[in-house]
Amino acid sequence: MKITWINHSCFQFYLAGKVIYTDPYQIPEENEYEKADIVLVSHSHGDHYDANSIHNIKKDSTTVICPKTCEEIIANEGATGLKLFEKIEIGGLAIQGVPSYNPNKRFHPKENEWLGFIVDDGTTRVYHAGDTDVIPEMSEYKNINYALLPVGGNQYTMDFAEGIQAVKAIKPKFVVPMHNWEKNLTVFRDLMKIEALDIGVIILNLNEPKEI
Repeated sequence: MKITWINHSCFQFYLAGKVIYTDPYQIPEENEYEKADIVLVSHSHGDHYDANSIHNIKKDSTTVICPKTCEEIIANEGATGLKLFEKIEIGGLAIQGVPSYNPNKRFHPKENEWLGFIVDDGTTRVYHAGDTDVIPEMSEYKNINYALLPVGGNQYTMDFAEGIQAVKAIKPKFVVPMHNWEKNLTVFRDLMKIEALDIGVIILNLNEPKEI
């Protein structure tokens, strides 16, 4: 799978011949990125739903997917809204919306029914967690190849230690840390080694495409 970490929780990756973006943010009007077939928006915060970025990667046939509860995104982008655990199929891909929330913090409450996404082409399953803490539902996500997990803490998401707890629950083949607020991700990788988890840690450099 070819993937580019653009910034924050924003990635571009290719699966089943589709160009997929997650949580577009600060993508300039003049850019070298291929236009999107699918855009996944986890929630309505400005660092995850940046309308200008979406417009800079959108084409006439682009499908935008967001939580059913994000009425502004649905109205502004003509987006398809997903309920919790709802699944949609697009051109050989199955895309499922899964819970993404903070159990004990105010920024991403459970009742908002915001989403992470599991994207599955029948061979590879990619989980983009959105903004979340460790939650019980994570143990239900099976056969994940790549888990894109926020680890920056700062009262918004998991920190490094909590991210490792999420990895233990999900048991992916590889974890891709994101949304790190400039924290040194090699520290996260070293902590994973201390835990002796047989799970690969892929640290991406910003704006450098990588085959994983």
